[in-house]
Amino acid sequence: MYKEFFGLEKLPFNLTPDPDFLFLPAGHRDALAGLTYGILERKGFVVLTGDAGTGKTTLINSVLSRLPSDRVESSIILNPTLTASEFLEGVMLDFEITDLAGSKAQRLWKFQEFLARTYQQKRYAVLIIDEAHKLSLEVLEEIRLLGNYESASEKFLQILLLGQSELDGLLDRRDLRQFKQRVALRLYINPLTPPEVEQYISFRWIKAGGKAAPPFQRDALAGIAEWSQGIPRLINSICDSALLMAYGEGSLWVGRNFVREAADSLRLIPISHAMAHVAAASSEAAAGIAGEKLESSTGEGPVEVSDPARTVPFQPDDAAAIPQFGPYGPRSSSSLLRRLSDRLGLLH
Repeated sequence: MYKEFFGLEKLPFNLTPDPDFLFLPAGHRDALAGLTYGILERKGFVVLTGDAGTGKTTLINSVLSRLPSDRVESSIILNPTLTASEFLEGVMLDFEITDLAGSKAQRLWKFQEFLARTYQQKRYAVLIIDEAHKLSLEVLEEIRLLGNYESASEKFLQILLLGQSELDGLLDRRDLRQFKQRVALRLYINPLTPPEVEQYISFRWIKAGGKAAPPFQRDALAGIAEWSQGIPRLINSICDSALLMAYGEGSLWVGRNFVREAADSLRLIPISHAMAHVAAASSEAAAGIAGEKLESSTGEGPVEVSDPARTVPFQPDDAAAIPQFGPYGPRSSSSLLRRLSDRLGLLH
């Protein structure tokens, strides 16, 4: 609705994972380089984790768009909540192997034949599993066994696992150590920093045909960074709603008031408020433990109980608004991947 009003050719903040709108800060560029390297060098298993909405699916779409289409066969599983047999069937169908045999042994034989033929033709078979943190142990074992198809020197099937931070914890389980040992690369993407949020908005605005600078005022940009926590999907939602509100008011500028209203409509909470909520609740929990009293066995009155080993987990209603960086904190970029991205021409 607001395209013509702001002089745009297309909507700049859609939620679809469009590779044309892929913004590549350092961490995302490193992940793109790692994914590309893992496929082209036939490394087998590659894992990419990041918080919800950080751009994992967009990265994969960009990787596939950069590879020669005549040399890549891909299967993309978007919903991995399947049984092992359903998973294998879905993989084969997406590889366009439609003549499925009745027994699993026959299906595996047909799949092996497909992989061997693809390899002999010097092509790449790529299996991409999105939402991989939702995989069951049974399906993970099926995936591990599919990775056993190989020659003496190279893997026939390249398997990319994309998931939220919970995937790290899942793969670190002791009973999955055989799977973990087969992972050649573990890649991570973090939320955008405040300067990157501003760059991201400018990048998408230009890609959408904007001739002038984006209409977001300085305090509006700061608000977007705070309310979105640097999550690209939330940045898109906030910006789209704020632009629509400015259009409705006939304003060519987007101030913080529009951003605040957009964030309120999406029920987002600023980081500062969320952290204050955490601090207050933690103080209350600590006070509750320190003040807890039990009747003594002698009946001489209450006894103060102080147990330093006891902890009370905090789970506020708005926990989703608190920045999440996975179980090990924010990930730093690898200098090796940085150099690799330069060699692969992924700077732009």
